[in-house]
Amino acid sequence: MAHENSKTPDFFARWRDVTSARIGLGRAGQAMPTGAMLDFLLSHARARDAVHSALDVEKLKAELDGPAHHVFSRACDRAAFLQNPTSGRKLSPDCVLGNERKELAIVLADGLSATAIQDHGAKIANALKAQLSDKWTICDFVIAEQSRVALGDEIGEQLGADVVVVLIGERPGLSAADSVGAYITWKPKSGRADSERNCISNIREPGGLSLELGAANIAWIVNRAKELSLTGVGLKDRFADEVALKGASSAPNQITGEGE
Repeated sequence: MAHENSKTPDFFARWRDVTSARIGLGRAGQAMPTGAMLDFLLSHARARDAVHSALDVEKLKAELDGPAHHVFSRACDRAAFLQNPTSGRKLSPDCVLGNERKELAIVLADGLSATAIQDHGAKIANALKAQLSDKWTICDFVIAEQSRVALGDEIGEQLGADVVVVLIGERPGLSAADSVGAYITWKPKSGRADSERNCISNIREPGGLSLELGAANIAWIVNRAKELSLTGVGLKDRFADEVALKGASSAPNQITGEGE
C-alpha cells in the first residue's frame, strides 16, 4: 500500500506562490478537485458581496485624519447605480460643496467595491495627506456613495481644487474583491475624458500594490501634475523607474530563486 502515500510532484506549486491566478488546478475524474471548486465558489461569493456591499460611512469618517463631507450621486440606490452607470457620474442635486480654495481634493468613493474602500481607503487617504500636506493645501475629505470615477470631476470642480484624487473600489474579480484604484485628474470639471486622468490600480494588501507604495505613487503623480499642469496621456508614470525598481537587478528571481 506504499503507493497510497506517494504524491506526484506539483509542478505548479512554486508558480502559485507568486500569483493569485488559478493555474494547475488538476482534476478529479472529469471535474475540478473539491478544494479548487470550493475556493472558486468562495471567491465568487466574495466578489458578489463586494459589489452589493454598502459603506459604513461613520466608521470611515472616524478613521480619517480630518473632517469629511458625505455626498451621493444621482443613483437612488445600489440597483440603480449598477443598472445605470451614468447615474453614478453626477452629484445629487441635494449635494452642494462650497469652494474651499485649496489645491488638492481627496475623494473616497465606493465604486463597485465598498469593501475595498472600507478596508483600505482611510489608510491610503491618510498616508497621501501626510505625504503632501507640506507642499499642498488640501480640502476636507469627501466620501461619495453610489459613485463612479467621473463623480470626482464635479466634486473637484465645486471645491475649486487644482487636482482631484479619487480612491475608488475596483470591480471585484475571482482573485480580488478588495482592490482600490486611484484616479488623478488635473483641473477637474464635468466632462473630463478618461484620457485626461492617470490611474493606479490594484492597491490592496495582501496580494497587490501595498498601501504605502500606492500612496507614494499617487503623491508622485500629483506632484508631477503640478509641474506639467496636466494629467493623462501626457504624464507618464515613472514612479516605478525611480523607486520600486531600484536594486531589482540584484534581487532574487521569485520563481527560480536566482539573481540575474
